Amino acid sequence: MGHGKIEHKEYVYGIYSHETNFLDAIKSVQADGLTVDDAYSPFPVHGIDDLLGVKETSLHKAGFTLGLTGTVTALSVMTYVNTMGYPTIFGGKPFWSLPAFIPVIFETTVLMAAVGMFFVYIKRNELFPGKIPMIIDERTTDDKFALAFGIDGKSDSEIANIKSALQKSGAEEINTKSFE
Repeated sequence: MGHGKIEHKEYVYGIYSHETNFLDAIKSVQADGLTVDDAYSPFPVHGIDDLLGVKETSLHKAGFTLGLTGTVTALSVMTYVNTMGYPTIFGGKPFWSLPAFIPVIFETTVLMAAVGMFFVYIKRNELFPGKIPMIIDERTTDDKFALAFGIDGKSDSEIANIKSALQKSGAEEINTKSFE
């Protein structure tokens, strides 16, 4: 459950086997004054967002904006076509008839919101085809949990402090990893 962004080049991370130990470890390292840069989990863990201070996603705002764009686009196009571009009388109905436009407006709104949110999600999470995922430890995609701390520019004593906090929190392994 990483945030999806690798912000540092070098990390120290601790591995945990159980969800409860993992959540307790987050509390433990935060009590030691450390800020977790990223947490990796093989499945969503209830309460982890609050512990890490992860902000709510804004994907719903993008969906609303895109849906509203679809509504305005459909209404504008149908208004132009039926009143100025190709005004035609069908069965004595007026050129501009909102009840007749509602199905098209609904479909355009849903289509633009759904397709737009798909692309926003792909862009936001950098899930482009061919992109090589930067996973801190392959086992976090299977059954292990990890807490990661960026160590770029940190002194040896700060890194030792991080490792000590991880060990104190019950980490089964403490490793380092560098990304290019």
